[in-house]
This record gives sequence, structure tokens and C-alpha cells, in this order.
Amino acid sequence: MINLLLADDHAIVRSGLAQIFALSPDVVVAGEAADGTEAMELLRLKHFDLLLLDLNMPGISGPDLIARIKAHQPDLPILVLSMHDEPQVAARALKAGANGYISKDCEPDVLLAAIRKVAGRGNYIDPAIASQMAFATTERRSAHSRLSERELSVLRLLTKGLGVKEIGDQLAISGKTVSTHKARLMEKLNTSNMAELMRYAIAHELQA
Repeated sequence: MINLLLADDHAIVRSGLAQIFALSPDVVVAGEAADGTEAMELLRLKHFDLLLLDLNMPGISGPDLIARIKAHQPDLPILVLSMHDEPQVAARALKAGANGYISKDCEPDVLLAAIRKVAGRGNYIDPAIASQMAFATTERRSAHSRLSERELSVLRLLTKGLGVKEIGDQLAISGKTVSTHKARLMEKLNTSNMAELMRYAIAHELQA
């Protein structure tokens, strides 16, 4: 039996996934979390065979959350289930320590197969995303691939309309540090204002 922790900030998504897993004899939702903090707390309190993780949730999320979890539980299999199908996003999650990455557009049987493989200490990447990763051009990757994980987190929060202070509060860093990250990411993306930054983020599906 695979006891999984389901972490997604949308209750309707968690409910739908739970219904799918209820039809499977070997997968059970043993815990649910609506944000990164809840997920880390549940992982401290209970043993799970796999973490099924949404990439974008309130507070700490994405590669930052994956890295923190892996630092404390390096052997925990993590399968990312995300709405983002851009290869660069998947690559960041895998680099942070995720054992698998699959799109929310997948069929239920594909998701179950991915869960079983990752829970069995294997790796799984959505075939369509894997193909894009294999054939992505250097030009397509050149700009935002140079962003650090922190700069990418700041970018996503900026696209949500958060100000410097709000971003600092969410990431537990100072407003001055947020401003520094913002300046650096805008320079790396060759953007001079928020309108250009938003257009870039939308074009490359980097928004939260």
C-alpha cells in the first residue's frame, strides 16, 4: 500500500484526486496539506511513502519547498503534479530533488503509474515534457535559465501583484533583499519595467 501525502492548495483538486485514488487498491491518501508549511508539519508527524506535490502554493513552495523537504527527508519520494508543462519549470523541480514531474493534464491511469514508479524508488517525467527538455534550444533557455531559485520565487510573487514588503514577508527576507533580487532578475531577463517583466513571465509560463 502506498500511503501518500497530497499537497495542493485547491480543495477541489484534492477532492478529485482522492476520488481517483479511492478506486485504486494500492494507493491511499494518508494526509492532505493546503500549503508548504502544512506539508512540512505533516511530514514531521507521520510517515508517508510518497509526497504528491503541487508546485505553486501559498507561502514556501516550488523548488524551495522541495529542497527543504529533501534536506530533512532525503529518502522521501516526491512526485510533482503541476499545471506547468514548460521544461524549464520541470527541470528546476527535478534539480531541487523531486523524483518525478507530471502534468495535471495527464490521464488518471498515467498518474497512478507515475505514483507507483516514484514510490518504488524510480523516476518519472511526463513524456511530453521530457521530449521538450531533450530538444529545447539554448536560445529558449538562455534568459530565465540563469535565474536563481530565489529570483524565480520573487518573479512568481511579483506576477501575483505582491509588493516588495509582502514578498519579503512570504519569503522571510528583508525588503532590501527582495529589491536586490528584483533588480537582478530584471537585468537577466533584459526587462526595464513591470509590464515587460509580466509579458516575459506570461510568454514563458513562469507566473504563479
